[in-house]
Amino acid sequence: MRKARAKKRPLLPDPKFQSQLVTRFVNNLMLHGKKSIAYSIFYDAMAIVDEKVEEGGLETWKKALINVTPAVEVRSRRVGGATFQIPQPIRDDRKTSMGMKWLILYSKKRNEKTMAQKLANECMAAAKEEGAAHKKKEDTHRMAEANKAFSHFRF
Repeated sequence: MRKARAKKRPLLPDPKFQSQLVTRFVNNLMLHGKKSIAYSIFYDAMAIVDEKVEEGGLETWKKALINVTPAVEVRSRRVGGATFQIPQPIRDDRKTSMGMKWLILYSKKRNEKTMAQKLANECMAAAKEEGAAHKKKEDTHRMAEANKAFSHFRF
């Protein structure tokens, strides 16, 4: 274990949109250290969204990310031999991280041909409050609501 918590490293904004959020998303999207490929996938996806949606690719992506970001989650806790699912609010950093990871995970599971198309379509679906990533958020919130009775076990 560490003596102290690791310092948060500053992220450089991405070259095209000058956004740290985009860089963070691309870092999650990246496989095997291939960052330039991850950037090209993201930018291609935004170009596809630009063609299909009038409000713009980056705005649609941001809206999708907000729609997929959860507010509460359930955590397991053992109390007297029984395991309870206890709903807890999520801190902001973890919220966005979970939203990004769900968006990428459910993009990969789609049936389109390229990853850019998969990501573009999942972003457009999430912006309209549809798609698998948005369903995951709804399921998480539903589980938290169902287990609200155990919230007094919170730690």
